[in-house]
Amino acid sequence: MAEPTERTPAAPPQADGVSEAAASPPVASTARGFRFLGEDKSVHKALGGGKTADVLLWKDKKMSAAVVGGATVIWLLFEVVEYNFLPLVSHVLIGALAVVFLWSKATAFIKKSPPDIPQVQISEELADNIVKVLRTDINQALGLLREIALGHDLMKFLGVIVALWILSEIGSLCDFLTLIYTAALMLHTVPILYHKYQDKVDHFAGKAHVELRKQYAVLDAKVLSKIPRGPVRAEKQE
Repeated sequence: MAEPTERTPAAPPQADGVSEAAASPPVASTARGFRFLGEDKSVHKALGGGKTADVLLWKDKKMSAAVVGGATVIWLLFEVVEYNFLPLVSHVLIGALAVVFLWSKATAFIKKSPPDIPQVQISEELADNIVKVLRTDINQALGLLREIALGHDLMKFLGVIVALWILSEIGSLCDFLTLIYTAALMLHTVPILYHKYQDKVDHFAGKAHVELRKQYAVLDAKVLSKIPRGPVRAEKQE
């Protein structure tokens, strides 16, 4: 007589319209714990919005290509051809003025109207806006440096020290113009790549952020917390 086989209990029926893939949480939603730009801030908004963000994110492809192409031409002229700045500017101005001057004189012989050269001026509003933007950025940088110098945030202090050290190492490997050209290329590639792969980048960055916080906690427990500090002064009571 054969022994009865054991029957495994059947899985409970799922609700209509709900599959196993839908029951498990999506990976993208679980990886949204750490966001470089904040939960509700887009890459376009982080870049300041407007025309500048459109150029950096290649939404205005003609302008973006013109900026990258112009930066490449300037880098080739100074680094590859080894042109000096003053001779280059002088030769360009000589050629432009000579062409316009001869064109203006030639129109008198062929009885045509002279070239219409527009008058270019910097408006007072544009100058004020540029000064305001520079003033705001400089004040923020000075405030950050003051906060770091006073020891209010150790993480910012360590981050700035590491960033300055990396900048000094990069500066020792290349000259200033190559550094500016590399920064221009990165500004036109990194934001668009981050915008395209934002979820994946934030997922790995979140893991790195957690690991760095763990290492910082160990450093704080073993070293930083043992550094002697001066006595805290009691607040004066009025």
